[in-house]
Amino acid sequence: MKEKYFVHESSFVDEGALVGEGTKIWHFSHIMSGAKIGKGCVIGQSVTVENRAVIGDRVKVQNNVSVYGLVTVEDDVFLGPSMVFTNDLNPRALYPKNGEWIPTLVKRGASIGANATIVCGITIGEWAFVGAGSVVTKNVPAFAVVAGNPAKLIGYMCKCGEKMKNKFGMSNENEEYKCLKCGRFYQKTEHGVFINESKDA
Repeated sequence: MKEKYFVHESSFVDEGALVGEGTKIWHFSHIMSGAKIGKGCVIGQSVTVENRAVIGDRVKVQNNVSVYGLVTVEDDVFLGPSMVFTNDLNPRALYPKNGEWIPTLVKRGASIGANATIVCGITIGEWAFVGAGSVVTKNVPAFAVVAGNPAKLIGYMCKCGEKMKNKFGMSNENEEYKCLKCGRFYQKTEHGVFINESKDA
């Protein structure tokens, strides 16, 4: 039976890996047994997806990325070139953890810039944006833009990719944002900024 996904001749998909329909796996990549990749993904050059790693639908994994075991990447995520996941806070070559890794979650629609490092055990919120070269050491709220080492909150980004403005300049408890590109409204909460569906875009 012909597979319903594309694998470049220089790449390997091990028996026991699950790859969704329409996904494309490009040069020199390795998808290990036990890895799960959804539909319509693009897996770039020299990418490794390990056992117990999960990648959702329509994810773009750029060149030179390793998605380690217990990293979960939800739908519509962008992983920039050479960004780095980890799954062990205190690795020692002499004392391996034997699969007892620390999980990391990247939620739907998030983007992680080139050469960023994601320390394990954290969650990157929905549609969040991690700047290139950042070192992320704690949870990132939904729609937040973080950058630096360690990464710090520097603003909020709309689902469409436009950095948002504080519409009314109100107090932190009532801040409302609007995307000047697509017109969506957002309300700030203690968990981040979320689309205010009660207002028309």
